[in-house]
Amino acid sequence: MQSSAISISPSLPHLKPVQNPCFQHRRLLPLNSLSIRPSISSATTAARRLTVVSSSSEDSSFNLSRKSSRFDGLVSLPSLKFSGKRSLKDDVVVKATSVPESADADEGPKAMSKTLELGILFGMWYLFNIYFNIYNKQVLKAFHYPMTVTLIQFAVGSVLVIFMWMFNLYKKPNISAGQLAAIVPLAMVHTMGNLFTNMSLGKVAVSFTHTIKAMEPFFSVLLSAAFLGEKPTPWVVLSLLPIVGGVALASVTEASFNWAGFWSAMASNVTNQSRNVLSKKVMVKKEESMDNITLFSIITVMSFILLAPVAIFTEGVKFTPTYIEAAGINVQQLYTRSLLAALCFHAYQQVSYMILQRVSPVTHSVGNCVKRVVVITSSVLFFKTPVSPINALGTGVALAGVFLYSRLKRIKPKPKAA
Repeated sequence: MQSSAISISPSLPHLKPVQNPCFQHRRLLPLNSLSIRPSISSATTAARRLTVVSSSSEDSSFNLSRKSSRFDGLVSLPSLKFSGKRSLKDDVVVKATSVPESADADEGPKAMSKTLELGILFGMWYLFNIYFNIYNKQVLKAFHYPMTVTLIQFAVGSVLVIFMWMFNLYKKPNISAGQLAAIVPLAMVHTMGNLFTNMSLGKVAVSFTHTIKAMEPFFSVLLSAAFLGEKPTPWVVLSLLPIVGGVALASVTEASFNWAGFWSAMASNVTNQSRNVLSKKVMVKKEESMDNITLFSIITVMSFILLAPVAIFTEGVKFTPTYIEAAGINVQQLYTRSLLAALCFHAYQQVSYMILQRVSPVTHSVGNCVKRVVVITSSVLFFKTPVSPINALGTGVALAGVFLYSRLKRIKPKPKAA
């Protein structure tokens, strides 16, 4: 039996009924009632989409050939069979495409896994920071040698870094002479920043030190404008006002206030932000880039080398059991808490850089602001620091300003039309 391909076009001839008594009382079934079952085999479960495409030559597995019936000869119907070769331009081919469900199904668990991993990292960042500040404050309160305490923290960090390099947990860096010369200034300001922080923690409450350190954005804007030529937007400048005002209000009402602790925290802000400016100004010119964790590891080792002779010359060798016992300090407790503080110090900075590799700098800045709130709150509760309502208000205003700054920092100024 001769068959022809389906041709759907406006020029279809009208079918005229034949005068046949048997045919008058019967109705033809519409085409859409025919059972069309594509033979598509798939190894995996797939969601099928039917798309209509216009083509001149398409192979199809649809077989809609009509079986003979008693109406043959009464009406000339074309055979519903798709041939492999087509020449008509108006042919319509129904094509079944399969979209793997595994692609969409895998995205959900992967996104959830990444979110969970990021949440764990943020939790570890905050937890290590809380314990570092608590243990460090306990050590500095009993052992009044901040330079020696800072040296111990760099020493423990250097041992950890070298251990990871030896067992290939971290990739061993290949440093050129030019890179080494660029890293030395960074290591110097990094050493001074941590030293000034410990000096402040030894003099005033943990909450007050971190309230003063909330002024880091102020010095960041100031130093970036002076040395990098980065002009802040008016909104960023306005966001600095609550930071400065809040810190001033908290300082006036701080019960543990003294000028040595205040200026040490301020000096920590300047040196830490100077490190960021130097890293942008110097390291950006180097062809060989270096990831943040590797750079931090190198700076940790170099900071220990730089600080060791200065600490010994300035404070002497005071961390011996004989001297500690003579000072009436429990040797075991001091050694244990110093070790824990050093481990937490290195761990929270490592986790901070791991988070920075996964999120944008703005998100990291917001997380750092939340971290400061958590550290201040936990230290007040642990050490039972007396806080007046005005002092709490000043701290809150300063931290709100830091949050506002981190949000407005992402707004880039519109380029001027030429």
